[in-house]
Amino acid sequence: MSTPGIIVGISGGVDSSVAALLLRDAWHAGGEGPVAGLFMHNWDDDGSGHCRAEEDRRDAVAVSGRLGLPIHFRDFSAAYWDGVFRHFLDEYAAGRTPNPDVLCNREVKFKHFLDAARELGAEAIATGHYARIDQNGGHWRLLRGVDRGKDQSYFLHQLGQTQLAATRFPLGNLPKARVREIARECALPTAEKKDSTGICFIGERDFRSFLATWLPARPGEIRDPQGQVLGTHDGVFYYTLGQRGGLQLGGVRGREQAPWYVVAKDVATNVLTVDQGSDSPLLMSRALRSETAHWVAGSPPASRFRCTAQTRYRQQDQPCQVHLHDDGTLLVRFDSDQRAVTPGQSVVLYDGDVCLGGAVIAATDAPLEPDWNQGDLAA
Repeated sequence: MSTPGIIVGISGGVDSSVAALLLRDAWHAGGEGPVAGLFMHNWDDDGSGHCRAEEDRRDAVAVSGRLGLPIHFRDFSAAYWDGVFRHFLDEYAAGRTPNPDVLCNREVKFKHFLDAARELGAEAIATGHYARIDQNGGHWRLLRGVDRGKDQSYFLHQLGQTQLAATRFPLGNLPKARVREIARECALPTAEKKDSTGICFIGERDFRSFLATWLPARPGEIRDPQGQVLGTHDGVFYYTLGQRGGLQLGGVRGREQAPWYVVAKDVATNVLTVDQGSDSPLLMSRALRSETAHWVAGSPPASRFRCTAQTRYRQQDQPCQVHLHDDGTLLVRFDSDQRAVTPGQSVVLYDGDVCLGGAVIAATDAPLEPDWNQGDLAA
């Protein structure tokens, strides 16, 4: 077996399958290569029957066989547990809402996978992410995927110069519909396979039921903004800001027949606060404070600058002003009110299609945010 030039992370899904196909064809046409695949085992089955790892492994092997590519296997489950899942549980226990996909990319796919590929002699890795990489002014840049509906740069904003220099994103210039067409044209075994959604270790099961196996129920009160008790909940960590489902309030005597939304949660008192209306003023914020920011280029564009930002995946660009503090944290002021900006999630910054970097959201100036004070506005 020849030493691979590029190792593709083949997950058993259609995107990574087509990425491998495109790189194989480019290699045969005189491009980078040789090409090989690698299947990452990131989560041990917990016995629930919801884990698709074995099915995905079989599909990855079938794709590699169809493409005539050697495939390697690595078990990163211990690294995933320590680098992603422990943080996931700690954040929920603290009342925040983490984004494990961001951590998985930073800690596993572009760290342990990259290390494993280099141990096999490869010069670069590739994945089926919808994003692009280019070089400008001596720096590698992370760009949005051409298909804005599938763009995954939001989840990749923690990558840096070392990772980008050694990474290929073959799907970055393709729309998702074309990726499916290519898979069908080439009769790939995954051509009709449904895209995986949500968090890999949860699968298709109920999120709250899964979380309850790790964070046992802690019943408390559901109150309205005036402090009136409306019902009970099983634990504030099971809910996130702006959530409508799962409250089981039904009709409340003396109130309009309008849905209720989570507008605040207090871990210390175990009180969940709800309000009626998806556009409740209590869900709105105009500024946020972040944890230490990461910059794709290795440094920020300036200590103060304007750009656009996303505080959740697939959100439309939101114009804002960014202030960088001496400790590396950010104050981001938006031009308009933002709904349900959630601590624990990521704020990701853009200059057009260029992803500048981002940070974990620490607090916002929403009316009921417990960790915000006017001193946060100083910059």
